[in-house]
Amino acid sequence: MENIKPKIDSYFDFIIKTLNNLNRESIIKFTELLLEVYKEGGTIFVFGNGGSGATASHFAGDFVKGVSRGLNKRFKVICLNDNMPALTAVANDISYDDVFVEQLKNFIKKNDLVIGISGSGNSVNIVKAIKYANNISVKTVAFCGFDGGKIKKIANLAIHADINDMETSEDIHLIITHCVKKIIIKETKNRVKD
Repeated sequence: MENIKPKIDSYFDFIIKTLNNLNRESIIKFTELLLEVYKEGGTIFVFGNGGSGATASHFAGDFVKGVSRGLNKRFKVICLNDNMPALTAVANDISYDDVFVEQLKNFIKKNDLVIGISGSGNSVNIVKAIKYANNISVKTVAFCGFDGGKIKKIANLAIHADINDMETSEDIHLIITHCVKKIIIKETKNRVKD
C-alpha cells in the first residue's frame, strides 16, 4: 500500500497542472455565450459518447435544475445522448455517426447553441453534428482534450484540456461545467423563492 500514495499524488498533480494551463478566456467566452443564448430564449443542445456523454448529461441536469431553480425564465438544455430510443433507432437504421445530427435536424433553431464533448476531438458523430450546426449558422462549442482533434478546428469556440490523457480530459471538462454553473447562478441572481 505504500506505493499507492505517490500514484495518487501524481494523478492529482496532473489535474492541477492541466487546470493551471487552461485558457481562461475561452471559459469566459463560454459563460457569456450561455448567458446570451439564455437571454435570447434559445435551447442548448449538448452531447458526447461514453464518459463525455456522462458529462453532457450531468451538464444538462445541472442547468435544468441547479441553475434554473428559482428563475422565472429557465434555461432550456437538452442532452441528446439521453434519448436512448432515438439514439438507438438512428444508430440501428441509419448510422451511429448520425445519432446527434439527426436529432438536431428535428429541433435546432437560429438562437440555439450546440455543445459537443469529445476527449479525442475526433468522434465522427460529434464532428458531423458540429458541422451541421455551423452550416445553418448556429453557434457551436467543442469540449476536447489531447490535441483538440477535428472539433477544435471547426467549432466557433473550443474549451481545450491540452493533455494526452482521456481521464484527465474528462475530469477537466466536468470541473469547467461546475465552475461555469456556479458563475451563472450568481449572474442570474434575480430569483423567486419556491
